[in-house]
Amino acid sequence: MEVSRLIPAPADAIFAVLIDPKGHVDIDASGMLIDAEGEPVGRPGDRFLVHMDREALGDVPLGKYDVEVVITELIPDKEIAWTVEGRIRPHARHIYGYRLEPTEDGTLVTSYYDWSEVDEEWKKRITFPVVPASALKATLGILERTVRRRATAKP
Repeated sequence: MEVSRLIPAPADAIFAVLIDPKGHVDIDASGMLIDAEGEPVGRPGDRFLVHMDREALGDVPLGKYDVEVVITELIPDKEIAWTVEGRIRPHARHIYGYRLEPTEDGTLVTSYYDWSEVDEEWKKRITFPVVPASALKATLGILERTVRRRATAKP
C-alpha cells in the first residue's frame, strides 16, 4: 500500500522528523504510538524503542506494550524503512517506510506499508493491513504540520 503527498519543505527537513524516534510518535495518525526512546537513526540496523497502545485500533486486546523499530533501509534525505520486533516470535516482518522525491514545490513524500512477507502465524492472529491507507494519508498531513512547526521553532 502506498500514499503520497507533496509537502512544501526540503527533503532534509522532512527526513529529520523521520529519523527521530520521537518524530514517529509526533506524526502517528493511528493513535498506537505513545512514546519513543532512543537516538536519531543513521543506518540500517539501528533500533529504537516505541511504547505502544493497541487499544487505539480496537482490533486486538493487546493493551500497552513495547516494540523495537529496526531500520531496514536508510538513504539520507531519500528513503527510510523499518520493521517492528516485539516479544512474540516469529516477528511479523511487515515493513513501513517513506520515500522522498524533491520537486520544484517541495518534496513528494510517499508512505508505504508492505505486509507481503508477514509470517503465516501472524496472518492467523491479525488481519493485514494493520494500519489502513486512511491512517497513512493522515500521517502525511501530520508530517507536513510537524515539519512546519519545527521550521518556525528554530532560532
